[in-house]
Amino acid sequence: MQKVKVKKAAKQTLGAIKMSFPTLVGILLLTSFIITVVPDDMYTRFFIGNNIVDAFLGATVGSIAAGNPMTSYVIGGELLGNGVSMIAVTAFILTWVTVGTVQIPAEIVMLGKRFTWTRNIASFVSAIIIAFLTVITLNLL
Repeated sequence: MQKVKVKKAAKQTLGAIKMSFPTLVGILLLTSFIITVVPDDMYTRFFIGNNIVDAFLGATVGSIAAGNPMTSYVIGGELLGNGVSMIAVTAFILTWVTVGTVQIPAEIVMLGKRFTWTRNIASFVSAIIIAFLTVITLNLL
């Protein structure tokens, strides 16, 4: 009985992987394209020095660009080195890792539309709030 359940679960898992594979490949290609096409110095042109606007812009750029944590730390360091505010960089790094609008189609297929939008919106708003709290905390120290 247990073997039958395992076989059935394995078959369903394989079917889900087959169904989502084309979407995943498309996301990987699109992400690679965006990272390649957008020059690193372009991000510094967007930030104007207003904390609220910069936090929103940082979160927006991070959400669109999306990537892995190690890359975000390097880019965040470069942004800080070019005079971008800590709030903008923190919002950028948080959304870079947690939101990822490029991955929304695959996430909808795998997890559902309601969950995907709720998670992404909550992550976006949380990133902005956390960015402000991070800078406030650093200033207190």
